Amino acid sequence: MNPRTDPAEEVLLQHPWHPVTIDGCQLLAKSWFGETAYRILLTDMQCVWEERMDAVAIESRAQGLNRRLRASVRAFFSHLCEVAQPCLSGGGRTGDEAQISVRRWEDGNITLRLKSELAGLPFYWEFHCSPAPVALVCVQLVRPLLAMSRLLQRQVEHLEDLLVRKDEEIQDYRENGATLSRERLQTDIFDKQPYAEDFIEKTLPLLWSEPSDALGFNADLQQLHATIVTYRSARKRKRPEETGAEHNQLSPEPSAQTLTPVRFLQCLHPLDGDDPTRDEGNQNSSKQVEPSGARRPAAQTKPAPITTCPVERPTSKPKKKKVGLFK
Repeated sequence: MNPRTDPAEEVLLQHPWHPVTIDGCQLLAKSWFGETAYRILLTDMQCVWEERMDAVAIESRAQGLNRRLRASVRAFFSHLCEVAQPCLSGGGRTGDEAQISVRRWEDGNITLRLKSELAGLPFYWEFHCSPAPVALVCVQLVRPLLAMSRLLQRQVEHLEDLLVRKDEEIQDYRENGATLSRERLQTDIFDKQPYAEDFIEKTLPLLWSEPSDALGFNADLQQLHATIVTYRSARKRKRPEETGAEHNQLSPEPSAQTLTPVRFLQCLHPLDGDDPTRDEGNQNSSKQVEPSGARRPAAQTKPAPITTCPVERPTSKPKKKKVGLFK
């Protein structure tokens, strides 16, 4: 049995990683700010640091760093969120008065020092981050990255298959006498192996020559990360509901809402027979009436579940060949 995930970690998991540059140091940052609590994760791809603070700890540190200020913990925390959140989400500083610096310690810890103004007086804050445990790193960084890698690889494989089928379609047009109206639209036949080698040879040096891109997530990757962790969290929340009386019943087909990521994967990997006329053939076969000699099964107590992918049924009549574009 898998151990239950900490609810606080599950909330933090929903937030994407952002590329940030703090005091000339390039980092990936993930942060969550609640009402009077926060959690942050930082990594330079060599180490991962974390800090979690509650209301009591925030009040104690705020009073220790700002002895001239007298305010409630909510006032301190509200100003901290206003200044720190943009810095940790890649949005930069909120103003010229806000300054943030990084200091590394020999014991492996890291400190972010923040300076701004609150009610006309200097406001100081420090994030004391210590190395994160391996389990936390796997949950928050490694597993989502591996899932993103697998999903993108399947997308690449689907696009490669699509290019091969497009080349076959174009070749069929040419064999039937079709010609291009503009020569500049002509393309070479796609060959997977040479393309992959050429792409890696040209792109890999550019990737390592641009450190800012090597660590960061762009908007598309952040959206992909959010989709993966949201789907994973929904599946984990659904597992406890599948116990009890539901085990004594037939498992119903998933709803359209829960199959959205699965349908996306089916689009990446179409089923066998990627014929554009397949859906039309299925509809025609479903409309045919059974032969008079066939015996109908007994009436069922409840209707059969509707499947999302129609299954091709055997028909008594042979399929008619469709007339092509060229005779």
